[in-house]
Amino acid sequence: MSSLWPYVTPGIPDQLFEQLPGIPMSKREVRLLLLGYLRLKADSVLWDIGAGTGTIAVEAGLLCPSGKIVAVERDEEVANLIRKNCDRFSVKNVEVIEGSAPSCFMKLPYKPDCIFIEGGRPLRDILKEAWRRLQPSGRIVVTAGNLESLYTISECFAELQVRNIEMAQPSVNRLEARGNNQIFTAIDPIFILSGDKVS
Repeated sequence: MSSLWPYVTPGIPDQLFEQLPGIPMSKREVRLLLLGYLRLKADSVLWDIGAGTGTIAVEAGLLCPSGKIVAVERDEEVANLIRKNCDRFSVKNVEVIEGSAPSCFMKLPYKPDCIFIEGGRPLRDILKEAWRRLQPSGRIVVTAGNLESLYTISECFAELQVRNIEMAQPSVNRLEARGNNQIFTAIDPIFILSGDKVS
């Protein structure tokens, strides 16, 4: 267990992660929702595609002590950031792979029963290839930051015959200090789509 986060509950505060300017990070409140939609088990095999800062990979690694987490990131500097965050929280079951999706999928270890896709282009190709590699009875969770991506995901879900589809568009505000005042600040809204692969 990490001395930085000595709890079994997820929801590591954002400021505990090492970050780089301009690199996306799933905020704590949204991350809790995403982890809930993934429905991880102690021994889950999760592919985190477009892992960014590595917040999902780290939290999943802590939640799945007998599992395997594969964090995919195309940029070397960002991949190293994920490794640093794994080290910060003493997470040993995350493997970071540098590569572009979906072409790198053929070299990814382990057959996933959960896949998380956070954006990326070409989104349609990434989604279809990820689905092809997802185990029967597996689970997929995808985020969209705009209506175009939402439409693409919805269309792909229908084409791939994703079952038990759920969609949420959370609206989360945080209380922050600004000078002498405390104000509510909106966290970037996203769409979360999830579903099951029924063989």
